[in-house]
Amino acid sequence: MVRKSLNNPIYYQEIIERISLLSENSHGKWGRMNVCQMLKHCDLVLQVALEKVELPRINVTFKTIGIFTKIEMHIFNNGIPRNMPTFRKLIVNFECDFDVSKANLLKTLEEFRELCEKNRLPDRHRLFGKMTEKDWTFLEYKHLDHHLKQFNV
Repeated sequence: MVRKSLNNPIYYQEIIERISLLSENSHGKWGRMNVCQMLKHCDLVLQVALEKVELPRINVTFKTIGIFTKIEMHIFNNGIPRNMPTFRKLIVNFECDFDVSKANLLKTLEEFRELCEKNRLPDRHRLFGKMTEKDWTFLEYKHLDHHLKQFNV
């Protein structure tokens, strides 16, 4: 079973190409976000790894669920379920500019790749606990893949 991650140049390029297929007219198969909001949301999630967005502390129950979710995703290579709750800071429910949001996501993705190459990704995540480069690149790939599938690319 292939475990795709952003530290593999083939899968990194795949994500870039899928993002490039999006247009302002792309419609989601589920959820409330439009394509622009989805791009902004994905950008914010990647910014957590860049330590540009700090997530709030969560209680031990949610942290435990997050750690088990991370382990389960690694073991079963499964995707993210539709309409899963997220941190309030990562919710995008406002209008945004499609071209700006797309360009910003691609820029943030490149910054993520550079941090990865330098082994400078954070060693913790508020929800998922202790993190390795393998965890970051796998989970960020899964998140992007989830939302790109949402918009049929």
